[in-house]
Amino acid sequence: MRLLPLAATVAVATLFAACGANGQDAAPASPGAALETRPANGTSQQPAFAGQTRAPGVRTRTAMAHSVVASGLEHPWGLALLPDGRWLVTERPGRLRIITPEGAAGEAVAGLPAVDARGQGGLLDVAVGPTFARDRLIYWSYAEPREGGNATAVARGRLSDDGSRVEGVQVLFHALPTYNGDKHFGSSLAFDGAGHLFITLGERSDSPMRPQAQDLGSHMGKTIRINADGSVPADNPFVGRAGALPEIWSLGHRNVQGIAIAADGAVWTVEHGTRGGDEINLDRSGLNYGWPDVAYGIEYRGTPINAGDTAREGTEQPVHYWDPSIAPGGMTLYDGAMFPGWRGNLLVAILKDKHIARLVIEGNRVVGEERLLTDLGERVRDVAVGPDGAVWAITDEQNGKLVRLATR
Repeated sequence: MRLLPLAATVAVATLFAACGANGQDAAPASPGAALETRPANGTSQQPAFAGQTRAPGVRTRTAMAHSVVASGLEHPWGLALLPDGRWLVTERPGRLRIITPEGAAGEAVAGLPAVDARGQGGLLDVAVGPTFARDRLIYWSYAEPREGGNATAVARGRLSDDGSRVEGVQVLFHALPTYNGDKHFGSSLAFDGAGHLFITLGERSDSPMRPQAQDLGSHMGKTIRINADGSVPADNPFVGRAGALPEIWSLGHRNVQGIAIAADGAVWTVEHGTRGGDEINLDRSGLNYGWPDVAYGIEYRGTPINAGDTAREGTEQPVHYWDPSIAPGGMTLYDGAMFPGWRGNLLVAILKDKHIARLVIEGNRVVGEERLLTDLGERVRDVAVGPDGAVWAITDEQNGKLVRLATR
């Protein structure tokens, strides 16, 4: 594999300012105090249950530091671990690269379809298929250019033995309808233990498209569940319902860009709100998560969202929400050995506030929050766990980076 001139470094960050030597925000002054201290945008809104927002701050006592493993990536979006320890990394303009743990990056993998890289579009997430050891199949999502506009699509192909190209590409899923826009494509990918592929989708942001998050005849604003070959599982919740698209798993989402599936099959998603209302959800079959009829936060222009409702019969409450927004990206469940106290925690890539949020989960509730990688100062797009339990992340920048966070 010919190497590209991506900068590879092993220089450990040494910022010891307000963020602390470990790249963490300082713990709150008093035990149990909320980590978030900024005023909420939804000033009159109240959480539906205790602890739904403004989680108590927690702090890892293990000394840790990050190293920049590779740089020179153009707005990387998705991150997936190959069985041999190398990383698949997507770049939004349409490139897929393989990067070694030491930071060597090959040329862009050939054979991917064209993408529409306007606005938030482009090449998005990537996932290694559950049968990769046998068939070398990888899966990716992207903004698919179409006559009259674009929409999210998901394809798969065989990664060649030398990693230089994908072969036998099949487009498994085309989100409908086509729309000429450049926002809210979603789109994260995750396989469950039975081999079903989950795909998260946005509702395309613009006001005329928002109601489609509640429309079962549209894929917009939905979580999708298909088989690995693109067929529809017979037990999907809306199979056989007149007017409903059978791929739909859940509805009422704004723009889900992170998904993680637990060993017990629980599906966790994270989605963008407006000014406030970023949500962590337990994403269950057939349920309605409310957007745009129910939401926390306010419109970007400062007015209530629709009627300003935060609860309504027939819609689900988020497990957790942030107000003000932190702008979440990708997400994973920690299951590594390096930080045993983090097992079962959610790690969420944070774009606007430039960190990784570690969320402590107990009884399907968020009971603690810690901000990691605060000393990097870049938009964190996706996060994953390496074979040794170190945390890896990519930053959504023109000079994007692949970063490793580990014990000192």
